[in-house]
Amino acid sequence: MNSFTRSVDLLHRAMDVSTLRYSVSANNLANAGVPNFKRTTVNFEAALKEAIDSEKNAKDSFVLKTSDDRHIQSKTYTDYRTVEPRRVLDYATTSDANGNNVDAEAEAMDILKTQLNYQLLTQMQSFQFSQMHIVLK
Repeated sequence: MNSFTRSVDLLHRAMDVSTLRYSVSANNLANAGVPNFKRTTVNFEAALKEAIDSEKNAKDSFVLKTSDDRHIQSKTYTDYRTVEPRRVLDYATTSDANGNNVDAEAEAMDILKTQLNYQLLTQMQSFQFSQMHIVLK
């Protein structure tokens, strides 16, 4: 896979995660007054970084040859395209007396941060395609 295709794919996946994160934060904000509601977060970037790092490490690592599935497998790399975002419920904290753990101000800031992140990602995507357009001229 060439660097253009990989960059565009990563940007596309990041934009999808931003959309999911926006939806989850909006749901949290909408349920800020519901008793015993637990906020949800989205985890993606750490798993993506781990997959990309494993691809880099796999190039330099020693690979054991196995002839049976029961043999000890050497470290294999994780393809970044298999990494999916995870929704995680926060059961550990409570901020209100009614059992709800949603902080409306923090959720509003998360929504704003997600919107700005999405705008940045669209600009980066546009830049990638403008560079390709320049090359093709």
